[in-house]
Amino acid sequence: LPAAVLLKDTKLMDVKLGQLGTWLSMRDFTPGGILGALQRGYSRYYNKYINVRKGGLGGISMVLAGYIVLSYMWSYSHVSKYK
Repeated sequence: LPAAVLLKDTKLMDVKLGQLGTWLSMRDFTPGGILGALQRGYSRYYNKYINVRKGGLGGISMVLAGYIVLSYMWSYSHVSKYK
């Protein structure tokens, strides 16, 4: 039998819909907690796509695609005036 995992330590993808409210209430939404979550996310992204032995274009192209989407969203009101 698998060992019981505390709801606090469960990943978001493994949380059942009925447990979502409880799981969210256990998260740390202080500025330090949010900053820590952003640092962990960046670290995971960097180690998965950038800091690899045999590099590819996957990580860089994801950053470039994200930049293109964000820049389009920021300038959408300006672009939509000329339609």
